[in-house]
Amino acid sequence: MQIVEVDIKLPYDGRGKVLGRLYEKVRGRVRKAHLFPPTVYGVSELKLVLAVDDVRKFISDLKRVIKNGRVTFKVISEA
Repeated sequence: MQIVEVDIKLPYDGRGKVLGRLYEKVRGRVRKAHLFPPTVYGVSELKLVLAVDDVRKFISDLKRVIKNGRVTFKVISEA
């Protein structure tokens, strides 16, 4: 089990659709979540701290869900 911080930046217009699909992937794994308001350019940011078993598989699944956004991650701890 690894603790991962995921930073997601996506357009404000499609945020509702993406968050609905994202919820199915991260249900039960969230340790912390923070949703930032959109910037002047219309980009929303979502920071999640998750407990994940296989980071590579999870990030690839996450990138399939988030097509119009950017996903960055960093592994905080490994157990």
